[in-house]
Amino acid sequence: MLTSVTQQPEKPLFIFLPGLDGCGELLQWQITQGLATGFDIRTFAIPPDDLSTWDELTAKVVTLLEIELATNHRPIYLCGESFGGCLALKVALRAPELIHSLILVNPATCFNQRPWLQWGSHLTGWLPPPLYSVSVIGFLPFLAALERMTRTQAANLLAAMQFPPQATTSWRLNLMREFEILPQQLAEFTKPVLLIASSNDLILASVQESERLLHYFPNAQRVILPHSGHTCLLETDINLTRILKNHKFWPQLEFAWRE
Repeated sequence: MLTSVTQQPEKPLFIFLPGLDGCGELLQWQITQGLATGFDIRTFAIPPDDLSTWDELTAKVVTLLEIELATNHRPIYLCGESFGGCLALKVALRAPELIHSLILVNPATCFNQRPWLQWGSHLTGWLPPPLYSVSVIGFLPFLAALERMTRTQAANLLAAMQFPPQATTSWRLNLMREFEILPQQLAEFTKPVLLIASSNDLILASVQESERLLHYFPNAQRVILPHSGHTCLLETDINLTRILKNHKFWPQLEFAWRE
């Protein structure tokens, strides 16, 4: 479901597809930093017991976008982070006519290229529940640059990691192992794309992956965050509003999109 974060029907839509947690709550820091001044914001919340396939998740998002546009036709800026980056890419390729711009933040599109992640993701489903709970906490320093976050933000991240049950996390990790997009599919997507990659991502080779995607997308820009970890949108020094403005992914006061 799409959760309304703001109610500003006169502004373009910013649709956020979250990471593995699926809750969508971790965008809040960026909303307080000015994101809502340019957009009417929605987050796609995936129920914690949802075991949908990529095709099913993609169809759900496409349907929700169509409903939004039927109610109020306006540009949609689709933003996906990590797991949500994979989903955003699936949605954009299935229904490019619905998308004005695509923003991918450390997308997990290269997950299946990391052998240790492949092994570890299989292990997630086999761990006894008490050990799994401990492993989630132990994984936190790899997922985030904790020194660049407040204690509240770190606590929110941990809560999000613990939100889906073990079986759901295992299922979504399996989806990332199976994820595949062909280069020719990327080449056919001509809408503006902004790739945001963290240099200190300890989970994914995000900078290298952003370079690969940049090569195939015909209309893409790239931003490299030199000190950020995987969950960069929670870091106090990262301002998504400023990044979007600097790269002309920010709506203008006079909406040239009204054709």
